[in-house]
Amino acid sequence: MDGGDDGNLVIKKRFVSEAELDERRKRRQEEWEKVRKPEDPQECPEEAYDPRSLYERLQEQKDRKQQEYEEQFKFNPISTKNRKK
Repeated sequence: MDGGDDGNLVIKKRFVSEAELDERRKRRQEEWEKVRKPEDPQECPEEAYDPRSLYERLQEQKDRKQQEYEEQFKFNPISTKNRKK
């Protein structure tokens, strides 16, 4: 029964070792070197850390999109004035 192995795999993937982090940084640096322009810094910029939960970040995106949508279809009295004629 391989079902037990899959469960352990999920648990192991929750944790990231220092070696994995170093490998990721190394790959990002190599990718950075490929696309870096002369005026860009030598070191690859670190990813910004956002301490908020995933829910909070998604809620902010949802609120922002809702606000943009409402602004796009905002009531415009000038356009309704022209329609009444």
